Amino acid sequence: MDHVYVRYFVTDAERSTRFYREKLGFEVVMNPNPGFSLLERGPLRLMLNASGGRGAGQPSNSGETPEPGGWNRFQIRVDNLDAEIARIQESGGTFYDEVIESMGGRQILLTDPDGNLIELFESRTEPNR
Repeated sequence: MDHVYVRYFVTDAERSTRFYREKLGFEVVMNPNPGFSLLERGPLRLMLNASGGRGAGQPSNSGETPEPGGWNRFQIRVDNLDAEIARIQESGGTFYDEVIESMGGRQILLTDPDGNLIELFESRTEPNR
């Protein structure tokens, strides 16, 4: 498996693309229309779909429309959580809560412009790759 794909539904794909590029270092793989972007960071490919748009953003057969937000998230491993928090705060990023300490490491939840969560994690036991 070369890549892992995650799809987030957003209200504004262009705004979310800027957020993931500027705050988290993702690169744009493709942006074929204003309602969709495919981004990449290492083996993670993030698909940003505008809710109510074509393709995956359109209503299901039951009439439900995908909505942004929720507790699902992906994790980015970092070497220095405090440095990442400071860097993201300086550029206007918003965190959901404070750092959580556990036996395995430290984590904090970052929110994108639509409330989708991204977990930044500094491991105590594994090298961060």
